[in-house]
Amino acid sequence: MSTPQLVVHRDKELMAEAAAARLITRIVDAQAVRGSASVVLTGGRNGNGLLKALGSTPARDAIDWSRLDLWWGDERYLPEGDPERNVTQAREALLDRVPLDPARVHAMPASDGPYGADVDAAAASYAAELAAAGDGAVPAFDVLMLGVGPDTHVASLFPELPAVRETERTVVGVRGAPKPPPVRISLTLPAIRSAKEVWLLAAGEDKAKAAAIALSGAGEVQAPAAGAYGRSRTLWLLDAAAASELPRSLYPPASA
Repeated sequence: MSTPQLVVHRDKELMAEAAAARLITRIVDAQAVRGSASVVLTGGRNGNGLLKALGSTPARDAIDWSRLDLWWGDERYLPEGDPERNVTQAREALLDRVPLDPARVHAMPASDGPYGADVDAAAASYAAELAAAGDGAVPAFDVLMLGVGPDTHVASLFPELPAVRETERTVVGVRGAPKPPPVRISLTLPAIRSAKEVWLLAAGEDKAKAAAIALSGAGEVQAPAAGAYGRSRTLWLLDAAAASELPRSLYPPASA
C-alpha cells in the first residue's frame, strides 16, 4: 500500500493539462523499459477532460500509440455506441484521433453483445480477458485512473454495495447503482490495487467532501475511494475547489 500523494492545481482545466502531461511521461517511460504500456482509463468529466487535453497537446506524439494497451475501470452496461458509455466518450475525446492498435483497446462488453442482459457473464468475460493479457489475474497496469464521485465512489464501486466488498474476483457486475444507469461492470478493489500507480481525479466543489472523507482515514466500504491505492504510488490530482475541505496537514503547496 502506497501513501497518498496530493497535487493541487488552480482549476480543473490546468489539472487536466498537467495530468495529461504526467500521463505522457509515464507511458513513454514504460514503453522505453518494456516496449509497451498499459493504462486503465476512467470516464466522467475529469477523465474525459484529461483525454481532451491529451489530444490537444503536440507532446502526445511522443507516445507510440500502437504499443499502448487501454483498459477501463468500469462501464455502463448499455448498448454499443450509447453516448453514456465510457468507451464512446473516450473515442470522441481522443481515441478516434490517434493511431491505436484496435486489438489493444479493451472495451468492456455492451448490453447488446453476446452476453445480453447477463451482466455477470459479461464481467466474467472481461476478467478472463484481463487474465489472458498478463502473468496473473490482471496485466501489469502502469497507471490506473479513477474519477472520485461526490459519494466517494470510484469506478462503479459505491459505498456499502456488494461490489466494494469483493475480495476474490477482479471484475464484477453491478446492479442497483444509485447513479444511473443502475447496471454496470466494474473492476474490484483487488484489481485496482494491483496497478503500479493509481491516480484519483477530483475537481469541483461537489468533490470536496468526498476527497476530505477518503483522505481522512475512512473505511473503504463506507468510502470506496479510501481503498483505491497503487503498489508503488497513489496520486490524488485535485483542483483547488476539490481540495478546499482537506485538513491543512494534508494540503500541499499548489503545484501549478
